[in-house]
Amino acid sequence: MVFHKEFQTAGKEPGLQVWRVEKMDLKPVLKQLHGNFFTGDCYVLLYTTAAPSYYIHMWLGSESSQDEKGAAAIFTTQLDDFLGGDPVQFREVQNNESLTFLGYFKSGIKYKQGGVASGFQHVVTNDMNVKRLLHIKGRRAIRATEVDMSWSSFNRGDCFIIDLGKDIFQWCGSECNRFERLKASQVAIDVRDNERNGRATLLMIEEGGEPQAVIDALGPKPNIPAGSPDDESVDRSNQKKGALYMISDAAGSMKASVVAQTSPFKQEMLSPSECYILDNGVDSKIFIWKGPSANTAERNAAMKAAEQFIKEKKYPRHTQVQVLPGGGETTLFKQFFCNWKDKDQTTGPGQAYSLGRIAKVVQVPFDSSGLHTNKTMAAQHGMVDDGSGKVQVWRVEDGDQVPVDPSSYGQFYGGDCYLVLYSYRLGGREQHIIYTWQGLKCTQDELAASAFLTVRLDDSMGGSPVQVRVTQGQEPAHLMSLFKGKPMVIHLGGTSRKGGQSRVGSTRLFHIRQSSTRATRAVEVEPSAAFLNTNDVFVLKSPNTVFLWRGVGATEEELAAAQFVTSFLGGGSATEVSEGKEPAGFWSALGGKKEYQTSRSLQKMVKPPRLFGCSNKTGRLIAEEVPGDFNQSDLATDDIMLLDTWDQIFLWIGNEANEVERTGSAKIAKDYVDSDPSGRRGIAITTIKQGMEPPTFTGWFQAWDPKLWETDPLERIRARF
Repeated sequence: MVFHKEFQTAGKEPGLQVWRVEKMDLKPVLKQLHGNFFTGDCYVLLYTTAAPSYYIHMWLGSESSQDEKGAAAIFTTQLDDFLGGDPVQFREVQNNESLTFLGYFKSGIKYKQGGVASGFQHVVTNDMNVKRLLHIKGRRAIRATEVDMSWSSFNRGDCFIIDLGKDIFQWCGSECNRFERLKASQVAIDVRDNERNGRATLLMIEEGGEPQAVIDALGPKPNIPAGSPDDESVDRSNQKKGALYMISDAAGSMKASVVAQTSPFKQEMLSPSECYILDNGVDSKIFIWKGPSANTAERNAAMKAAEQFIKEKKYPRHTQVQVLPGGGETTLFKQFFCNWKDKDQTTGPGQAYSLGRIAKVVQVPFDSSGLHTNKTMAAQHGMVDDGSGKVQVWRVEDGDQVPVDPSSYGQFYGGDCYLVLYSYRLGGREQHIIYTWQGLKCTQDELAASAFLTVRLDDSMGGSPVQVRVTQGQEPAHLMSLFKGKPMVIHLGGTSRKGGQSRVGSTRLFHIRQSSTRATRAVEVEPSAAFLNTNDVFVLKSPNTVFLWRGVGATEEELAAAQFVTSFLGGGSATEVSEGKEPAGFWSALGGKKEYQTSRSLQKMVKPPRLFGCSNKTGRLIAEEVPGDFNQSDLATDDIMLLDTWDQIFLWIGNEANEVERTGSAKIAKDYVDSDPSGRRGIAITTIKQGMEPPTFTGWFQAWDPKLWETDPLERIRARF
């Protein structure tokens, strides 16, 4: 089979690759512009995990032509073939994308008008003559759609981004709520940092407070209509209703014969030499399962079979399709079976588990010299390279930047702001990234100064660097990997200024965890036993001794990183303590024994945890899943959140959630568990309130910050404007 030249790089490294179909050819889309889609085009996306396992997505714009859709389908089949038929394939239709797809773009998807045919290109631009209007929708999966640049596009219930090139305004309707403003701000920051290389000014404006520049661009403002409720009627009862069909002669005149009329099914119903359709059309989803020993022609025709099936059943055009190879079943597919067993169900403690093809990840021993050749680090977090380039670090001090002593590179204090300039060579050219790291305890003045100094440094380098703003606790993996094999260390508070250090506590606790990219971070947490976690390593320094506590599920790399942490804390050699064999002195240094995160399922991760938001902001109480890897800031303070960790369900009640949500969410949780065909009826549902979270809950979020909500999240994101 002939393969497209673009496939030579396909799946070679972890992360996301995006191609656009252009005149029946494939052209790569720049990493900075991932998440931008022209509605007149089709795209092919490949996501590769470290295992590796593969996910291929064919995305179809609402205005794209039949020819382009056909070409996208051919390229998808070829790419699947090139990767040995192992990938999971998804067919994505604009505005109805799968959660897997939405999870790649945490700061939202942007739909742009036009396409190849009308001459529109994907470019990062310093061109400031842009004029466009983006309508922001969604609380969890965020979509920004380009609409006509006129007041008639506006309503009072949503946020809009008025993009005038060098000025970007976030306009908030009088009826839009706080969480929506927060999500719209992420899109605005993303436009500034990625599409304009950080070279535009962001301003948040309220309906009725429009500045002259906005009036000049849009004309005199008429009365703005009220917002309409989102019409996403998510009826949870349909989620698990399915029928199972066997396909014969998919390559020829496809026939589908019924295997079982209604779910739940038994895994034995799937024969390895056949292909099957799992019909969940009532919830707009169709799955195709390809048996590992089915014939090649049938396997290749799977996507075509799905499209034919959708036509025959008269399902809507936007029905989602997933094509799954045997052994690469997704959580969504497995939930239709009452007895599903994965063949590696018991991957041991600390073994990374990857969705898709269940592959054991070879544990690479920690070796600072070889760390930057480790390709598994270069995963989805925009790893431009292996971190072996040149690093310079400055601290923001009295409105200016002061060089940090290179011997303490990698140490970040919560009371400071830092500028990190990273220089590397790519394709023979020198490239630069400026990371602006903002501590959670720094002053408003330092925040403002750090933004100003970033622009000044950028200008002094001719405006070529990419700017990345980083808030403490949200460090991207690439930043973590810049310190030559040493972990990035984040101190809770204090400062690294000469003489300015606040006294550190006599007892300190550091949480060491490795990210999926093998970069390690040591985050200081409050010295309390509640912060321990069975999957990680902790360093505890008390006035007279240093303990190195090793959880059951910890990795060798985490241990090596912990030894580095003990070396700079001083206090002699550390006493190694294994979980379950702690001496009394260890607990007394932490102020006594407390419950902490001991869930073994966190180590196995065969069932990844899932987070849902329950909200009636649309007029009806619905639950929708948070796409991608979730973090603490995905907990919407004006909603009820449902965290499913397989052997336990948590209902988290945000302080601003309304009465309907509070009373109705318990029923949603109960229905969610009771309708699960794998028979989890009756498992514990724990209800917890914002600010009172137990460690069994917080352990699912890395570097949980108990003080996160003491400052207003909206104020925090505004500080990044």
